[in-house]
Amino acid sequence: MRQSVGVSDAGFELKGVRVEGSPRPRLDGVDLDIPAEGITVLAGASGSGKSTLLRLLNRLDVADAGSITWQGVPIQETDVLMHRREVGMVFQHPTVAPGTVLENFRIGAMDLDEETGADLCGLVDLDPSFLHRSASELSGGERQRVCLARTIATGPAVILADEPTSSLDPAATDAIEDLALRFVHPDSPMQISWIWVSHDPAQCRRLADRVVVLGEGRILATGNAVELAEHGDADVRRAVGGER
Repeated sequence: MRQSVGVSDAGFELKGVRVEGSPRPRLDGVDLDIPAEGITVLAGASGSGKSTLLRLLNRLDVADAGSITWQGVPIQETDVLMHRREVGMVFQHPTVAPGTVLENFRIGAMDLDEETGADLCGLVDLDPSFLHRSASELSGGERQRVCLARTIATGPAVILADEPTSSLDPAATDAIEDLALRFVHPDSPMQISWIWVSHDPAQCRRLADRVVVLGEGRILATGNAVELAEHGDADVRRAVGGER
């Protein structure tokens, strides 16, 4: 199990964030600081607001009320494309574009050469020979690694991961988790932090430096998995695999 880390000033700060929905708000007055280091896992039951929160951070959705800053700057004041280069995102179902793996890498970095492409393959444990393979012919786990490498090509400071392993088999899941852990290791040549949505308590315990548990659009608790496993709220304990 990973140990908790301190909160960094240079991350996301949400104040009074509200996103309307029916029959209740998808997010309801969320106040939250998310450090730009390590792995923060967003946990909670389906419909609790995890994916909505993640989409706000990438500017795929816009809050109806409240404020969100990234590295101290209101995100609505940043250029959308530049913001998404710094704040990358990978999704539950890996979507690749027609063409080769190299052509997929060039979606985010048009001038990317084969040598850099080969380096990207190495970062996500793909052989460089994959560069000239059709991305559509890859397995689910291989596609997810291509999507991850494509995101890394833009040089992000943080990657938002919306249940990126939920459609993968256990071996592919282990591979993606291992990649995430390597990128936050102090000896990693490329330091990338993660904000990771997960419905899997065991995965939460394996990955999280810090856990944010949501319920019905509100923050129920924050802390490390060990602490939250003994929380007074049964929904919080359930999110991290504690006793019910």
